[in-house]
Amino acid sequence: MAEYEGFDEIVHEPDPDFVERSNVAAFMRQYDIADYDELLARCGPGIDGLEESGVEWFWDELPEYLGLEFDEPYDRVRDDSEGPQFTRWYPGGQLNIAHNVVDRHAGTDDSNRNRVACIWEGEPGDTREITFHELARESNQVANALVDRGIEPGDTVGLYMPMVPEVISILYGCFKLGAIAVPIFSGFGTEAVATRIRDSGCTVLFTGDGFHRRGSPVYLKATADDAIAESDTIEDVVVYDRLGSRDAIEHTGVDGNEESGQISWHDDRDTWWEDAIESQSAAFETRSVPSDHEAMLLYSSGTTGTPKGIVQTHAGVLVQCAKEIHFGFDQKPHDRFFWLSDIGWMMGPWTLIGNHAFGGTVFMYEGAPDYPGPDRLFEMIDRHGITTFGISPTAIRALRKHGDSILEGHDLSSLRLLGSTGEPWDPESWLWFYEHVGRGEAPIINISGGTEICGCFLMPMPTQPLKPCTLGGPGLGMNIDIVDADGNSIREHNERGYLVARDSCPSMTKSLWSGDDRYLKEYWSTWENLWDHGDWAQKDEDGFWFLHGRADDALNVAGRKVGPAEIEGVLIDHEAVNQAAAVGVPDDTTGTAVVAYVVLEDGVEPTEELREELRTIVGEEHGKPFRPKEIAFVSAFPKTQSGKIIRRAIAAAHAGEDPGDLSSMENPEALEAIKAAR
Repeated sequence: MAEYEGFDEIVHEPDPDFVERSNVAAFMRQYDIADYDELLARCGPGIDGLEESGVEWFWDELPEYLGLEFDEPYDRVRDDSEGPQFTRWYPGGQLNIAHNVVDRHAGTDDSNRNRVACIWEGEPGDTREITFHELARESNQVANALVDRGIEPGDTVGLYMPMVPEVISILYGCFKLGAIAVPIFSGFGTEAVATRIRDSGCTVLFTGDGFHRRGSPVYLKATADDAIAESDTIEDVVVYDRLGSRDAIEHTGVDGNEESGQISWHDDRDTWWEDAIESQSAAFETRSVPSDHEAMLLYSSGTTGTPKGIVQTHAGVLVQCAKEIHFGFDQKPHDRFFWLSDIGWMMGPWTLIGNHAFGGTVFMYEGAPDYPGPDRLFEMIDRHGITTFGISPTAIRALRKHGDSILEGHDLSSLRLLGSTGEPWDPESWLWFYEHVGRGEAPIINISGGTEICGCFLMPMPTQPLKPCTLGGPGLGMNIDIVDADGNSIREHNERGYLVARDSCPSMTKSLWSGDDRYLKEYWSTWENLWDHGDWAQKDEDGFWFLHGRADDALNVAGRKVGPAEIEGVLIDHEAVNQAAAVGVPDDTTGTAVVAYVVLEDGVEPTEELREELRTIVGEEHGKPFRPKEIAFVSAFPKTQSGKIIRRAIAAAHAGEDPGDLSSMENPEALEAIKAAR
């Protein structure tokens, strides 16, 4: 591919012994599937000789194959009589996620009930291990506490929590009861939290006094109090004492304040975790619910208006997460799985549900990835024997700027697989991750899907060869395509187009919490019966799929569309550049002109000579029309807490327009710097 010139060769060839022992190879042997192309056809659009589509066949076989347990069998795999937009999966079935991810592991013999479900490390270095037996007991206590507070099946419960093991018990406790868990990102400010509480209608909120971030306390309770005051639905708040605030309040006998490390307290509403949870019975009978019973309400930021409430069901989210961890990440009993995320993002519940479906061990970290030094993540991988490690491309770019020395002294040989998601890679950073962190042995399972399906549309298998930056191809059981502006398939033409789904999958949101109208407009209104995912995609001549960013970010310069990632990749390739963001601006000659914002490597001074050099190399790589009209040097980009660059905010700031919902932004000051530099 031209945009990856010099990087379009296969760089990872899986070891034959690894392939033979892999979970996906075992599946292919059981069903007499000869090769991966046949597997995709068998699990996707279908092949000759099958009465039903491959999608139906695969999702019907999957629960039994993976050992997922229904309390009552489903009548049929799906009912799509109302079209793919409102497909009902596993109708007639009864089950509960909590039974599958915790109860059945805790209730077996000692070797399983005492397996470690979570290894946790706080930023100061404190550690804990939680077994499945302990997790089951505490999840039962959470469920009983919710019953005491009047929560019934179908009610929403908010989780605005630090990343401590108790978030798992809260999540699973909600599942046990049939309540709908509403995870809220711990980095959100008042308005973002209030918006999600108001929209979901939560009456109970779990929060903490705070957590550690870059060596300082971050106080959640004060933000929660302000958000509650703006939302007017919360009746009960359960507060986890992470920072020791309870002793401070009890010793002073008065309400505290943020400056002194204390918190305000409302006796008629607030209860400490120990009093609310640890006093409860450790016995609770997990409730069996219909397959399509709501399990989670996950919020995805919209480009305008309020965030979108994504509705996930018990059967859908269970089978999707389990499928992806088992096949895509080749889950084995000895694995220790670490994805740098927050419970408020999709990857948090995805990691927990997918691994715990098999009694696997998850590693959870509280703090900043580069504190007290840039090698913190690699030090933890070494010390805890992490086998699977997932992170965003932006986070790797930020770490790479410190040089290879941050890996020195850390044994990373335990790593079997690497993972990434969130945005397109640049080849240099992908190769650094592969060659230095993965030692040229661990494949990068680069995945892309979204909160809307709590899973992946695109996902390579660890048994496949890889080119830098590739996402492999469609995930198993996913009927995915690339289409042109008229909705015609162009995936075999090596052309850029729009990523779409031609069929439903079990974890596809059943609608939006705000109603069907917005759901249909957001995802199904561009073409008839095609899910428009909004990504700009391409399949190359060798069958490897790539993403070039969001389709609405695509740059239409002189009649040719390119993704911002293509321009950014050329800039990042320069030794002086650490990060880049390309946006389009109106131009009288070409229709759209490119403007690039650049973060330089430490110690590099911005000069006019460097600016012109960068403009020149983009023109050489992509053609003269794509030479940036402007290049502005800034110290940082606006990002989410998970490390994704918010490009639409950069484009809006440059144009002086409203950027829409920015509740996920971690560093608003970076956006102000963008405005100043334009």
